[in-house]
Formats: sequence, structure tokens, C-alpha cells
Amino acid sequence: MNKKWTLVSDFDGTISDKDFFYYVADKYFDDKMLSPWREFLAGRKKHFVALAEMFGNLHIEKNELDKFIKTINLDQSFFKLAEWCKTQNIPVTICSAGNDYYINVLMQKEIKFYKIKLVSNKGKYSVENGLQMIPNKEYFDENLGVSKAAIVKDWQNKGYKVVYCGDGLPDAEAAALADKVFARTMLYDKCVENNVQCEKLENFAQVQKFMEGKIK
Repeated sequence: MNKKWTLVSDFDGTISDKDFFYYVADKYFDDKMLSPWREFLAGRKKHFVALAEMFGNLHIEKNELDKFIKTINLDQSFFKLAEWCKTQNIPVTICSAGNDYYINVLMQKEIKFYKIKLVSNKGKYSVENGLQMIPNKEYFDENLGVSKAAIVKDWQNKGYKVVYCGDGLPDAEAAALADKVFARTMLYDKCVENNVQCEKLENFAQVQKFMEGKIK
């Protein structure tokens, strides 16, 4: 591609097959523990606050949690794309409204090797306090903890065109600003609703073909 591009991708449900929240909810949460999420969906609670309250209810041994996190499925084509981007000196950013604790358990070595920038809320785990959520300071957002839209704007202000990949409603504002969008599930529906041009994201191989100039 002749123009200077960068890749910004959501993590949960985009690089992973589904949100970390859904993984832990299925295994560890009862109905009462899910009430903050219902409050968020009803518009009565911020996304960050809802996740913080629910993740704070995790009180298992750290080794068990880390072992469980490693069962999360990742789209391996993302790593092939990250490798190609590294050879082309194309910056790659992973952004998440979750937290970096479980992302680092899953792929800290790859993040370092492929020189990926991880922008997320911070995560800190203890059996006593659960999985704590700490808002991102660099790109703070009151609702999500981290502003994905601000990340896109930042790259554009630096002279880049942004390929954005995401799957959920927290990605909608960033997708509306991006120069090219690949979307899954709720984000795809939201883009269609808001007339934001996007491609349905099947895997990152198609993103690589676009960035290589093989498809438009």
C-alpha cells in the first residue's frame, strides 16, 4: 500500500473468539453476580464500573485463574498479520476496554516480539480483592476506562490512516473515525445502522490482504 497505514484492533471477541467476561461468567458467576452487567445494558451503570464490580467477585487462586485464561481461543491469523506488519514497519495497537491482566497472560511474549502497543485498562489480581480494574491514564474515557476513539485520532494526527478491527458497541465510536473498518457481531450491526462503511471480519487474513493491497 502506498499510503502510511496502521492497524488498531480490539481484543475481546475480535482477536479472541469471545469476551473474557463471557468466559468467566459461564464458569464462575451466578445470576446475582451478573446484575452489574444488566445495569450496564439498561444504561444505569458505566461499562468500566460494571466490569470492575463483576471481576472483583473472582476469588480463586491465581494459578487457577491463569490456567483458565490460557484456555481462551485466539485467532492465529492475527499473529501472522502482526508478523507481516513488523516486516513492513507498520505499527500495531491492541486496544481493550477490559484489562491487560488476562491479555498479558495470553500473549505477553507475542506483544513484545511483534512490538505491539497494548492500550488497555490495567489489571491487578489477588484472591482477596479479585481482578481489579484501573483506568487507562493515556487515553482515559469515563465510560470505558480507555477511549478507543482517542487512539484512532492520535494515529491520524500523526499522519496515519487507520485500519480498525472490532466486534462490540465500545468499538463504535472508534470505527466511525477509522479509515477502514473490519467488524464482527454487534459492531457490524452498529456500523450498518449508522451508515459506517465496513467489511464483515472473518479472520485477520482478509485484513492482511487489504493491507497488502490485494483486495479493496
